[in-house]
Amino acid sequence: MTRKMCVFLLVFVLVGTGLMAAGKSETAKAPQKVDIKIIWWGSQTRHEGTIKVIELYKKQNPHIGITYEFSSWADYWTKVTTMAAGGQLPDVMQQDYARIAEWVKRGLHVQLDDYVAKKIIDTTDIQPSLIDTGRIDGKLWAINLGSNSHAMILDADMFKKAGIPLPPKDWTWEDFEKIALSLHEKLGIYGYGVHMWNDQIWKAIYISRGEWIYAPDNKSLGYSDDKPFIEYLEMMKRLVKAKAMTPRHEEIAQYAGGTQPEQTPLIFGKAAMQHQWSNQLSAVDKASGGKRNFVLYPLPRVKGGKSANYIKASQYFSVSSQSKFPEEAARFINFFTNDIEANKILLAERGVPISSKVQEAILPLLPPVQKEVFAFVSYISKTGSPCPPPDAPRHGELVKNLYEPEVVDKVLFDIIDPVTAAKILRERGNAILSKN
Repeated sequence: MTRKMCVFLLVFVLVGTGLMAAGKSETAKAPQKVDIKIIWWGSQTRHEGTIKVIELYKKQNPHIGITYEFSSWADYWTKVTTMAAGGQLPDVMQQDYARIAEWVKRGLHVQLDDYVAKKIIDTTDIQPSLIDTGRIDGKLWAINLGSNSHAMILDADMFKKAGIPLPPKDWTWEDFEKIALSLHEKLGIYGYGVHMWNDQIWKAIYISRGEWIYAPDNKSLGYSDDKPFIEYLEMMKRLVKAKAMTPRHEEIAQYAGGTQPEQTPLIFGKAAMQHQWSNQLSAVDKASGGKRNFVLYPLPRVKGGKSANYIKASQYFSVSSQSKFPEEAARFINFFTNDIEANKILLAERGVPISSKVQEAILPLLPPVQKEVFAFVSYISKTGSPCPPPDAPRHGELVKNLYEPEVVDKVLFDIIDPVTAAKILRERGNAILSKN
């Protein structure tokens, strides 16, 4: 074989080998086709925004297929509990501060610390305290989707029409009751709308007293004095009797039990005050036509008490332990948290974004109602109480099977009196909490 021929063959082999290696490299780099599922609860505004973000993510990541499901808060937990029992939990699940400990205890979530360490979930522009709200026993199980706080939504125009000044920010429950009665007397509407009965108010009353509803071991109620709870139940009965608050039967029949912000007397101009989470102001404003003058106020305090408000994660995204693609689920959560274009779509509907860069980018784009939310959360961050511990693992069971049907509903339907209700809550509540 001639020297030229040898050189030619050597070059041919090297080039061919290089092409083969390149081909293998290109094949190796081709991303795997992955299908994940996402589930959340919320308002119609949330559904529309979240779906748009999912479509944006799919456009940027064509190898990812995403299916999704959403529902109201009332149906959500029944749905995901059934899915979990069947091993069919979606890859990404919206989670709640009150329930996360229970789900972690049941082994239904993936720990996220490794994804943060590898920057698959990038926390560079996020205060550690905002990430830490998703930790249990020092381990990260969920990513905060937005900061918010409890609020009373006040219709400022209704107050003006009634000739009633807006209350001071440190108003009390006594102030609240007087205002609700006056609004009804002067305008013929409900002073207060729906959702007064819910367990968040029960918590707020004891937070304002510097207490928590559960003992440190979560095996019993954490307070010894039932009187504040009894007084709260008595106040609701007085307001309903005076027609200054929506009766419970009407709330259930006409307003979806008070669980959907778009279906409330406040929306229809039949009430002037209502308890919601601050991030829900956007849905309330949109449902009412965007022309009302709503303002956010802290919750009333017990007389002589401290603020009942605190900064809390509005909700979280967690990765299901039943997911076949937990890393891809984590990547979607990172996109949802940190991507500027995604958050221009969401516009802080779930609360003030935890990424400082996202906050800076979207603030100029926010409508007045969302700027009201940002200002309110900023105010509470300076004046509120510390965030209480997560709810007891059996909190959901206690609320669903005892607090709502056997305590507050029976009081509001005049089946039992408030003193009896408080006794039932204590005795049967402790029995539920003490279960293994």
